Amino acid sequence: MIGFLRPAAHISRLDDGKIDPVYKRLRIQVFLGIFFGYAAYYFVRKNFALAIPYLVQEGFSKGELGFALSAISIAYGLSKFLMASISDRSNSRFFLPLGLTASAVVMMTMGFFPWATSSVTIMFVLLFINGWFQGMGWPPCGRLMVHWWSKSERGGLVAVWNCAHNVGGGIPALLFLLGMTIFGDWHTAFWIPGLAALVMAVICLVVLRDTPQSCGLPSIEEYKNDYPEDYDKEKDEQEFTAKEIFVEYVFKNKMLWIIAFANVFVYLIRYGILDWSPTYLSEVKHFTLDKSSWAYALYEYAGIPGTLLCGWMSDRVFKGNRGATGFFFMLLVTIATVVYWLNPAGNPGVDMACMIIIGFLIYGPVMLIGLHALELAPKKAAGTAAGFTGLFGYIGGSVAASAIIGYTVDSFGWDGGFYVMITGSVIACLLMLLTVAGEKRHRRKMEAMGETAYSSR
Repeated sequence: MIGFLRPAAHISRLDDGKIDPVYKRLRIQVFLGIFFGYAAYYFVRKNFALAIPYLVQEGFSKGELGFALSAISIAYGLSKFLMASISDRSNSRFFLPLGLTASAVVMMTMGFFPWATSSVTIMFVLLFINGWFQGMGWPPCGRLMVHWWSKSERGGLVAVWNCAHNVGGGIPALLFLLGMTIFGDWHTAFWIPGLAALVMAVICLVVLRDTPQSCGLPSIEEYKNDYPEDYDKEKDEQEFTAKEIFVEYVFKNKMLWIIAFANVFVYLIRYGILDWSPTYLSEVKHFTLDKSSWAYALYEYAGIPGTLLCGWMSDRVFKGNRGATGFFFMLLVTIATVVYWLNPAGNPGVDMACMIIIGFLIYGPVMLIGLHALELAPKKAAGTAAGFTGLFGYIGGSVAASAIIGYTVDSFGWDGGFYVMITGSVIACLLMLLTVAGEKRHRRKMEAMGETAYSSR
């Protein structure tokens, strides 16, 4: 592995009097880095969807453009899983901004050079490359969260951090609207967000740090005196081989498989609505550019309070039952999607409200699945576990949202596209119910392991 990407070496421990203030300062610093750094990945992930209406005018079909768009999801799903293994054995301070820089360069290429959007093949290749670099964003964030925050803190922390999806996801539409106003060129959908991403990559490089031990601090479990029931210092602080991570802590984990399949259908509805909203609202609901851009942005921003509410309800109302919380939110998503579909043209307020409601609801289940994956594996394998669920979400759900819905709309109209999305949302509800029983069994297993560990001390 390239030298600067190797995990930062442990250094001599700081004096006891310095540990608390340094830990507090660096935790704030690291959180700001992973929050705004990951938000910036979304500047250059789904902005291609904003250009689709203009590419349709240039003669491309929705199926062709959906196929091209699916390249991001295919590459991202594979990369998020494979890069997660590398991330678990890398220095997150460099890993995250490196991927962000590369992704930004690809998007700027599509914006500045006409050949980059001249054919479906070229667009597919460039978007695939972009998607691969996008896979370098989530894993280091997950790795840093489990190293800098203890298990009892992560529920609220992940809920807040997960809002980075929405903060970053809504910005490209607003930057595009600004670019069209100033330059009158739809290619600004690519290069203006790319420039913004480059600036954020530099900021991340400055503020991020790797593990606490690389800064002269104790492990987070020792610092907070907050040890999981099955915590084993020797096991949890050791570095695993790639084979150990994949075989022992991912492929043999039945609960991880269940939530991974659920993620397929959560992502289908998440990106089915988001990716096609600029085109659907323009063609069917007759929205102008400014209205469709605001609908796109508000879908993302509505996810911020929705995610926070979901995290609170998961802890307080559903007593930590992630599956039951996810089922409740996905059921409401299904209802809102049906209303969005059946609402006749000429009622823009209803369409806008449905976009906001779906955005408010959908990111909660996305957050819960990511959080659950982090908790189902040792922290040295957490990035890979989360990457595994992401592999399913993107290769299955997001690809279907792009390519399958695109070709379905070409063949059967928008009604056919909504049949696909609503069916997927119903399946997501059913899989969330399956996780309820699985969570109970997993908790009993963890409690038994905790009692065994305690009795051996």
